[in-house]
Amino acid sequence: MRTITTTPRCLEINKIVSSADIAIADVQSHSTLLAGGFGLCGVPDTLIAAVLAHPHIHSLTAVSNNAGTATSGLGLLLASRQIKKMIASYVGDNKVFEQMYMHGQLEVELTPQGTLAERCRAGGAGIPAFYTPAGAGTVVQTGELPLRHNPDGSVKEYSKPKDMRVFNGKSYIMEEAIYGDYAFVKAWKADRLGNCQFRYSAHNFNGVMGRNARTTIVEAEEIVDVGEIEPGAVGLPGIYVTRVVRSVAEKKIEKLTLTEEDGAKDVSATLGKGETASKRERIVRRAAKEFKNGMYANLGIGMPMLAPSFVDPGVLVQLQSENGILGLGPYPKRAHVDPDLTNAGKETVTLLPGASIFGSEESFAMIRAGRIDLTVLGAMQVSAKGDLANWMLPGKVRGFGGAMDLVSNPTATKVVVTMEHTDKKGRPKILKQCVFPLTGRKCVSRIITELVKCVFDVDFTTGLTLVEFANGVSVDEIRSKTEAEFQVADDLKQML
Repeated sequence: MRTITTTPRCLEINKIVSSADIAIADVQSHSTLLAGGFGLCGVPDTLIAAVLAHPHIHSLTAVSNNAGTATSGLGLLLASRQIKKMIASYVGDNKVFEQMYMHGQLEVELTPQGTLAERCRAGGAGIPAFYTPAGAGTVVQTGELPLRHNPDGSVKEYSKPKDMRVFNGKSYIMEEAIYGDYAFVKAWKADRLGNCQFRYSAHNFNGVMGRNARTTIVEAEEIVDVGEIEPGAVGLPGIYVTRVVRSVAEKKIEKLTLTEEDGAKDVSATLGKGETASKRERIVRRAAKEFKNGMYANLGIGMPMLAPSFVDPGVLVQLQSENGILGLGPYPKRAHVDPDLTNAGKETVTLLPGASIFGSEESFAMIRAGRIDLTVLGAMQVSAKGDLANWMLPGKVRGFGGAMDLVSNPTATKVVVTMEHTDKKGRPKILKQCVFPLTGRKCVSRIITELVKCVFDVDFTTGLTLVEFANGVSVDEIRSKTEAEFQVADDLKQML
């Protein structure tokens, strides 16, 4: 009988390099660079700093969920003009990003967050294109999304229309895969074979980016011996990884958010002060009634994120965050803050017992597939037929984030909007038709407004029905502040 030897040839492999400069030595200008991270969590800052120190690397196309801040993450490479194009889902509060885009200094391909993750996953999986419901019927599909602006802010170039198909009576648009030349990945642990383990929500886009590029460079907080990472804990197998370097960058937190007793940003800070706080608390308390026992729910940033604070203790709901968490807990006490645990609003959070962590591509797979029972979002405008606009104001752009994916399956996921009834100038925000670019068509099932404190149910065919209103508010007042026509329910209730 022949004896098979098991010489550990794998131990001869060593992908570890001694410095970030060596790790990025072959990075070329005009390359497509994929970067993991979400906000400032899980960002490969050591590798980004190395590129910043080599200004001869320029004209990069950077693919990432966002570009950090003006002074952190990819925002540094925007400020140094080493990035010529961003493919991202979110601009957020990065003023450098926004101003460069709006004044013609940067080409930007805004992409729904779930679509971005799937385009990167497809590129790494050898799939050239796919169909998704996210963005159907919006500027993403019609080709009216500005790619470039002139210095005066006028649009220089628009995106191209996308192919649309109908499957089982539902509209889908075709999205092409993204292919990366290089990927920068932030890992918790890595071994000489390139196997990587991620920590908590720092997983986010790191795994999907690392599986895509021709050259994947990992910075790891800990370099461990082969075998120290349990096989089931490997989030990125070494077959995808080219080089590994130790991470030396300090972890940063974009929005330190603590429990109220710790005196930092808390429920009262988000609600505001005085009359504004009382109005907002009332609307958040009403939104909390939308939670039913056993639900899986996803919450938008701002007021929606506060709703769980007012849920009846007997109602058990599992909160999902699109950056890869199921089982979100409350904000932490100061002693328990962890920069690797943030929610979709980039706030520090905790995990409940039984929570799970996964990559952004899986997070949006469960969202598009209708596994989420309820999503609560903010809005700039809602139409009589349930169209939603919540990502762009004239002269300003924050980006889609995950909203287009979250509203893409309204037959399975109930979409509830919490918003002020009128804008700062007193103009109605519930309209016959939305004026601002849409996030989704016929997707909002319920509207809970803040100023006149009323609740509308939405029928995608017949329109709005007023089902609740607050004490001291008349139906005539509500009509005066609502452009869209609405019916009044026979069993109209008064909000408590």
